[in-house]
Amino acid sequence: MFDTQSRYATVERYIVTDRRGRQVEVVTVPPSPDQPLLGVHVLRQGERLDHLAARYLDDPAGYWRIAERNDVMLPDALLEDVQWITEERSGVTVREAAGKTPEIDIPVRPK
Repeated sequence: MFDTQSRYATVERYIVTDRRGRQVEVVTVPPSPDQPLLGVHVLRQGERLDHLAARYLDDPAGYWRIAERNDVMLPDALLEDVQWITEERSGVTVREAAGKTPEIDIPVRPK
């Protein structure tokens, strides 16, 4: 079901019945990996997590590590509701203008 390198490869699997009466195999949520902080990245318009994962983690498929480090279930949740600033010299900080900090934590590259 999962690649041997997947974090889901060794988690417990079990069968549930969905609303249609079908038997479906599901997995438990794996524990969060121990990911010390490498640094913080200020998001810019148009950036995607797979690009950031390629840049910082040398693994575009490692975008989930960034999402996990930032405590979001869906990676796109990090990019939602961020009001982007196009004029950097406006005298208004990104934090003030956006209403929330458009920064994400970047985990240390896995060994």
